[in-house]
Amino acid sequence: MLLSLAENSNWGALQVRSTSASLALVQREVVACALCPRLRAHCEKVAAEKRRAYRDWEYWGKPVPSFGDPNARMLIIGLAPAAHGANRTGRMFTGDRSGDFLYRALHAAGFASQPFSRSRDDGLRLRDAYITAAARCAPPANKPLPAEIRNCRRYLEWELELLHGVKVVVALGRIAFDVYLSVLKDAGLIASRAPFRFAHNREHHTGPGLPLLISSYHPSQQNTSTGRLTEVMLHEVFENVRRHLGE
Repeated sequence: MLLSLAENSNWGALQVRSTSASLALVQREVVACALCPRLRAHCEKVAAEKRRAYRDWEYWGKPVPSFGDPNARMLIIGLAPAAHGANRTGRMFTGDRSGDFLYRALHAAGFASQPFSRSRDDGLRLRDAYITAAARCAPPANKPLPAEIRNCRRYLEWELELLHGVKVVVALGRIAFDVYLSVLKDAGLIASRAPFRFAHNREHHTGPGLPLLISSYHPSQQNTSTGRLTEVMLHEVFENVRRHLGE
């Protein structure tokens, strides 16, 4: 998928009629995806049973499409939708505490129009940012299997070809970090993943003409409730992005 990037060493090598239309096509493919029966069954089961607090909601219950500005210079890669978050609302990082944490930081840095994300119809808009994930279906216990991540990787590769303006990639969590590096390695853009060590707010220069990669702890409830990731720490990540974008 990324052969054109390997040949030309920049994100603009693939020519498409319309980035917005092409990204919309990717998302239609995502929503219709049935490559992982275990995940589809889990999403549908959660959507049917619901959580008591959301019994009046019509759950999304399908793979969750990516979201954001098609001309974005920052790409955020998360792990997977939460069972009663994005699997309920149908939008990345929407409807759970992880999303509350993330969108407050994005709003503070000027990447989001508001500091909360409750539903697909709440008016939230991203500016210069696009959010995707390593896996598009909510996994049992928040742990997608390696084969399921490999199945889903094709959509990330497709998005990377279409998002021509990306200058910085923010990987939220180790899995997102490893998946992104595996895409670069398989495309021949890096020789090995070994030199790149995951740490919070660490910068990784992957190669000439490629976006800067910044690794960050994931804003999971486990990380935020224990203090492993604080609001200040996440804000610093996006302030760092702003500096690299020259703002």
